[in-house]
Amino acid sequence: MAAEILMPRQGQSVESCIIIEWRKQEGDAIAEGDILCEVETDKATFEVESTAAGTLLSILHPADADVEVLKPIALVGKPGEDISAWNTTSSTESDSAIKDSEPKPAATAQSSAPPAPVSQPVSTASLASISNNEFGHSPRARSKATELGIDLHVIQGSGPHGRIIERDVLNAEPQASLNSATLGESTTIPAKGIRKVVASRMLQSLQNTAQLTLNSSADARSLLRFRQLCKQPERVEKFGKVSINDVLLFATVKALGDFPELNAHWLGDRCVQFHNIHLGFAVDTPRGLMVPVIRNANTRTLLDLSAEAKRLASACIEGTIDPDDLTGGTFTVTNLGAMGIESFTPVLNAPEVAILGVCAIQPKPVISGSSTEFIPHIGLSLTFDHCAADGAPAARFLAHLREKINQLELTLLENL
Repeated sequence: MAAEILMPRQGQSVESCIIIEWRKQEGDAIAEGDILCEVETDKATFEVESTAAGTLLSILHPADADVEVLKPIALVGKPGEDISAWNTTSSTESDSAIKDSEPKPAATAQSSAPPAPVSQPVSTASLASISNNEFGHSPRARSKATELGIDLHVIQGSGPHGRIIERDVLNAEPQASLNSATLGESTTIPAKGIRKVVASRMLQSLQNTAQLTLNSSADARSLLRFRQLCKQPERVEKFGKVSINDVLLFATVKALGDFPELNAHWLGDRCVQFHNIHLGFAVDTPRGLMVPVIRNANTRTLLDLSAEAKRLASACIEGTIDPDDLTGGTFTVTNLGAMGIESFTPVLNAPEVAILGVCAIQPKPVISGSSTEFIPHIGLSLTFDHCAADGAPAARFLAHLREKINQLELTLLENL
């Protein structure tokens, strides 16, 4: 009997994975442990190994398919083995899922659900949510749009509840052709994987939170002095790998401990403040933005925090990060200083209440008596959710962090 190859569970928080590409094709000989395909969660990429030996009889989901974990993705068995019974069952389940997703008459919908105390009219917002969900277009419309290179998001549907049907795509073709002729050649890149997830989460974050950004800067002389000390021959073995970003993460943790309202999640009608700090930090990877989390950052020494940050960042860049290491943050730091950015507005990593943006170190004129001195300062941009915190405590946190950086030697001595 053919063996089912299941979509493996990659961490407790992962519910589904997207198949990026198949490494094997139907009819290929398969040994146990062979790489069958490459899949992607919303955070990382993994290879799926075969748990059986034989012939790859059937690929059940094509590339780009989003498949629930622990669901079959392929069948491996003996050459010529009859799998028609399995395919029939699979097709029936798939057809049922599609039919269940189609709009139904009111009577049919009511028969499968408990009667509501009061009948409510369907609102415009409800219709919009139906038209914008994953079944907001027919399969024929999607196929035709792909064939013609037309973006379904710019088409107004004329089907039930605003559903986009094939004729809507055909009617949009002349305008699409006009735009193509006017703008010249172009390349359409579908949003998928991390890019799709980041797009969705950033939009949701801005739509569902009251974001406000405060900008300040801290005297960076102490920070630069410490980095130079770390490079000295007698200290390089112990501290040589500690970066400026590591020191900033450490200072942020020490400042955040006095402001529990910012080490928190906003859940719409309540704020959950955490006793430990699980510090997320943004990492630029070949696959896009990733935010690994340093667990219990408030209990770590500078060297321990630095080592953990490097381990997590390397795993993100190499594509080997455990998905569980990308969840559960309580506060995030994103650093664009290496790119020369002097100020920016970081977007909240909801449901977190705050995120700190670190900017470039730039000389800043400081008046001292009758003279002006140019002193290196590092820019700090704090975005917070005004639903969960007011401007005054957010400003006090930024001022407190500024002092931690200004007096870095004292900050480090207090935590030896």
